[in-house]
Order: sequence, then C-alpha cells, then structure tokens
Amino acid sequence: MTNNSSVRITPRHGGTWIRLRTLILLRWWAVFGQIAAMIIAERYYNLSLEMELLYLVIGVSVVSNLVATFVFPQNKRLSETENLLVVFFDMLQLGLMLYLTGGLHNPFSLLIVGPVIVSASALSPRSTVLLGLTAIVIVSALVEFHLPLRTDQGFILEMPDIFLFGNWVAITIAIVFLGVYSRWVVSEIRAMSDALQATQMALAREQKLTDLGGVVAAAAHELGTPLATIKLASSELADELEEGSDLREDALLIREQADRCRDILRSMGRTGKDDIHLRSAPLTAVVEEAAEPHRARGKAVHFDHGVGGGSIFDQPNILRRPEVIHGLRNLIQNGVDFARDTVWIESSWTDTTVTLRIMDNGRGYPPHLLGRIGDPLMRRRGKGGDPQRPEYEGMGLGLFIAKTLLERSGADLSFANGADSFRADEALSPRTGAFVEVVWPRSALDAGDSEIGLGLNQPFKA
Repeated sequence: MTNNSSVRITPRHGGTWIRLRTLILLRWWAVFGQIAAMIIAERYYNLSLEMELLYLVIGVSVVSNLVATFVFPQNKRLSETENLLVVFFDMLQLGLMLYLTGGLHNPFSLLIVGPVIVSASALSPRSTVLLGLTAIVIVSALVEFHLPLRTDQGFILEMPDIFLFGNWVAITIAIVFLGVYSRWVVSEIRAMSDALQATQMALAREQKLTDLGGVVAAAAHELGTPLATIKLASSELADELEEGSDLREDALLIREQADRCRDILRSMGRTGKDDIHLRSAPLTAVVEEAAEPHRARGKAVHFDHGVGGGSIFDQPNILRRPEVIHGLRNLIQNGVDFARDTVWIESSWTDTTVTLRIMDNGRGYPPHLLGRIGDPLMRRRGKGGDPQRPEYEGMGLGLFIAKTLLERSGADLSFANGADSFRADEALSPRTGAFVEVVWPRSALDAGDSEIGLGLNQPFKA
C-alpha cells in the first residue's frame, strides 16, 4: 500500500546557501575596521605598531576580495569546502594581525570567536569543530608568541599574568560555549523550518486531492444526464432495429459504453454526487474517510461513534477541511503502524465541543518522550530503519504534521498511554497502547445547517 501521509524531505545543508558576495561585503567591513583601529591606535594613543607588516596582512585580504569580486559571478554560492576555506583564511588573517599587535594583550583578541560562530551557524559540525580547535590553538600560541605593544616612549603595554591567563580562559570558553550554543539554536531553527515545509507540502497535497475530487464529482454529476439520454436513445434504437443486424449491435455497444462511462465516473467520484458534500459532511463520514487508506493493512479498525450518549442523528455536520482530514489520517496511521492488531476510534460531541480519541493495543509512546511528542524530527533512526514500520521511509514528521495541522484547525491535542489511563476499566483494558485525544470547539468545525442535505449544484467554472 502506498504511504500517503508520510512526507520525505532532504535535510538541508546551510554550507551551500551562502553567497560569495555576502562574505565579500563582510570582509570589506572587517578591512575598514582594521584600518580604522590601526590609525586610531597610532595617532590618538601614540602606539608604535609595525605598520608596514600590518598593511601587508590587510592587503592580502583586499587582494583576495578584489579577485573574488571580479572573477566569480555575483550569484556564486559557496560549497561547504569553499566556505570552510574562506572562514579559515579570515581566522588566520586575524590571528596574524593579533600576533603583530600584542597577542592576547590586545583587547580585540576576542574577535577570534567570530569565525567559529559563523561556522556553527552555517557549516557542518565537522567544519565547526575544526575551526574551533584551530581558534583555540591560535589563542594558545598568542599567549607566548607575539610582538609587544609599545608606546612612542618605549613602554610595553601588557596585562599581569593572572589577567592574561584569565583572558585566555575566557576566550577558550567563549569559543566552546558560543559555538555549541549557536549550533544548537540553528539546528532547532532548521529542524522546525524543515518540519513546517513538510507540513505545507502535506497540506498542499491534501488540498489538491480534495480539489481533484470536487472536479471528478462535479463531472460525474453533470455528465449523468447526457449519459442517461444516450443510454435511453440507444436502447430505443436497438428495440426498433432488426435482431442480429449490425446496426442493432452498434446501438447495444453504445448503450454498453454509456454504462461503462457511468460506472467509471461513479467510482472516481466516490465522495458523492453533490458538490455540497465536497465542502461538508457528517463528522462520522469525515473520520471514516480519514481512516480509509489504513483499513486494509491487516489491522482491525473499530469505530465507536456517539460515545457518552450522543445520538448519531444529532452529530455535527462539519467542514471537510484538508488539514483536518490529513491530520487525522496521520494520527490513525501512527496507531495502525504500532498496534498489535486493533485500533479504536471514538467520537463524541456536545453543543460546544467535538472530541475524537484514537487508541491502539501496541506498546504505546516511550514514557521519556511523552513530553516531546509533536516536536519536529524527534526520532533519529539508524540505517536499518524502524523494525515496527519496515515499509516507512519518512523522517518522523507524522505526529508533528498531524499536531500542526489539527491545531491550525482549532484543536487541542493530548497524548498518553492507554495502560496508564484504562487500567481500572475492564471494558477499555485492551487499549494499552498510544492514546490521542483531539478536542475542537464545535464552532471551529461546524458547517452550519445551510449545507446539510442535498442541494442543487452550482454551475461548474473551470
């Protein structure tokens, strides 16, 4: 069976997103900042600097920027390796500048953390670790190896050893902490972005299927009358023609093909003959439609509508919203995938709320993950996949998609394990697996009385 509710997306790698032009502009800002710092230090603070060597180091950056500007196109995007080399070059250039201006005695030594944060935000963990270790090595080397900062009178500006050691410790901790912090935050943002993208893809697909169903049902309804006329005319013509004649056989063939067209349109438009039913339907019909793709997968799916005394004749007529159908379908799929043999779906309603419960007799949710259910990309599987779902190739986004879509429709979701909820109730004791409860305000789903029952189709417009 084709898995209709899983969405596969390719994990994104930020290292291929950064434009070379963006890095060039940032490096021009760095060049201007370095030149300004040198001029101010020499003219206003009377520091004796190795200006020729400093301008030579800055000149290398200027030349590399000019080459990159004129050789590569403006929309050039760097690969992971190219990004790594650019950031690595900037780190070495900054380290050489610090070597020429007092090492860690220079207050600008903290800027060595910058390339590591950029790497953590845009490059892979391996590149970030490499740049972080390189930064620590550079900072450690600058403790001992550097040209001293001197004034015009020959005084050397340097920190006491304890402050120098503290500066080294602070920069090292900043490299590690800010690198890890930036990596975690960016990873969370990317995971959420990927998951929301998958949700939008799923919703768009469900909307397309709903729109296609509307077109098919409208065609089936509108073509019903001409097909019936063709069948009637061909039958009357066959009755008037001589038995065994070629013309009579042709008339019978026309009638047979008209019946075949009717059957094909009827099978394609299973949702109903009336366009009104494509916009709204009884609650039980929508729930069973959501479960339909998973009812032939070897697991029993039991429906219990009107739990708590609600009359099936008083059930709400709800809008057939794609996000509701697809969200419920994902929850039901999860129950069918992990159930041993049975899934129960209960529905109930009052004047103010509509409640749906999906339960199974599987192993339930891992207790330590109950608080995280609905987080994107929560499951990390190895190459062997999930033994409970050998046919499944998704990225663990099903529950996130279901939760996001249903909450968009106004629902509140709660997750639990049936073994914890029904242990004292003998009638419900088999339902020991996952338990999902979805509760809507009735006003969020109710289609109103105006769309209940049959009605005339509106003219179809392409």
